[in-house]
Amino acid sequence: MKLKKGALLNYLDFDSVYCLLSLRNAKILSDYFKLLDVHNRNTLNDIQFYHFMHHVTDLKKKEIMMTFDMLDWNASGEIAFEQFYMLVCILLCSEYHVEKNFIFRHSRPVFELLDMDGGRTISPAEFQASGFLFNLKGHALDKIFYEFDVSGDEHLNYKEFKMFTMACIDMQEETKKMQK
Repeated sequence: MKLKKGALLNYLDFDSVYCLLSLRNAKILSDYFKLLDVHNRNTLNDIQFYHFMHHVTDLKKKEIMMTFDMLDWNASGEIAFEQFYMLVCILLCSEYHVEKNFIFRHSRPVFELLDMDGGRTISPAEFQASGFLFNLKGHALDKIFYEFDVSGDEHLNYKEFKMFTMACIDMQEETKKMQK
């Protein structure tokens, strides 16, 4: 997943260590959200969300709508600023190539985001379907999933997912060392 050039998000100051926006940039994002909210309901519906994502990312319609469904935690057909902020942080972590750090720093919200059916576990299908958000793809994704499925039930619970996030950080640090 990539951000398109010229989008406002490219100009936000993103802390790649904590994977958060500065207070000033969070305010800018809040104002931007209010501009997108043409119905003045403090939410974005699926159509507004689709057009925003189509404008700022290279995602296909299916991926955009799946992302909307994942963020629509209460199945109301709308997302609030809290979910929008999380989405923007995910987009920026992808742009700065710190996806694994984001997953580690925000493991509980990411776990809940990936748990699409609300079963408090992540299935291989959920993991595979949502991997595009963090640039996790293909056979390696399956291998990673089964490597951390300690219980062997083909579902990751939160503890197993937390181990996965720690391993992601270790892999990211090793990659940085090898690049130097």
